[in-house]
Amino acid sequence: MNTNLTRGQVITPHEPPNRRRLQMTGASGLVPGAREGYATIDGTGGGCTMEMFMTHRMGRKEFLRFSFLLAGAALTDFTILRDRAVAAEVSPASGNKGTGEAGMIKVYSAAKGEYVMTEKVIKTEAEWRKILTPEQFAITRKKGTERAFTGKYLNNHEKGIYRCVSCENDLFRSETKYDSKTGWPSFYEPIAKENVRTKTDISWFVKRTEVLCSRCDAHLGHVFDDGPKPTGLRYCINSVALDFAKAE
Repeated sequence: MNTNLTRGQVITPHEPPNRRRLQMTGASGLVPGAREGYATIDGTGGGCTMEMFMTHRMGRKEFLRFSFLLAGAALTDFTILRDRAVAAEVSPASGNKGTGEAGMIKVYSAAKGEYVMTEKVIKTEAEWRKILTPEQFAITRKKGTERAFTGKYLNNHEKGIYRCVSCENDLFRSETKYDSKTGWPSFYEPIAKENVRTKTDISWFVKRTEVLCSRCDAHLGHVFDDGPKPTGLRYCINSVALDFAKAE
């Protein structure tokens, strides 16, 4: 009986034992004692039954070798996640890219009813601490999250404009606010795509889309694709990151 497995071969779990094999890539070699069975270690051929693999008594060198292989695979995955986080780009849907540099950007002004050019707000951490409360600083500058169902604007039903608490940039209209029953103020669209920006967030190893103020890069919350029509989006925003200007 042929004991080699062709590279890339994948067999379904419920096939007969002499054909039930799973490919495990990334390792360089076979566990000693491999024979006709269920799994290959490096995709180059050969195999060992899963039962044998679990019960095989390894020598010290074999154990260390296999441990290093598993550690290497885990480190590779972690490095990929880290690199993705570092290289996270601004979503194409965002109107203004966050460069972290001073300059002029275009945003929509609710008061003027048109787009205006305004200067991007750049401050040091010490400067932000002077103008923000400890809670505002923790959420907007350190990407924190307020406790669900505690935000001051969660049940606010007045008409007006929600602005960035850090720089007064207009962010959301009250008409786009709705009850998502999630515990945070939710909107189905920003006042203008240029007024916010988004980027990939994989903190806690969960991929999400972070929402930031395009003018001062304040962390506002996250956006999800489970919102109502017409956009299908849910901008889940921290009340602490907002200031509300009631309509006159």
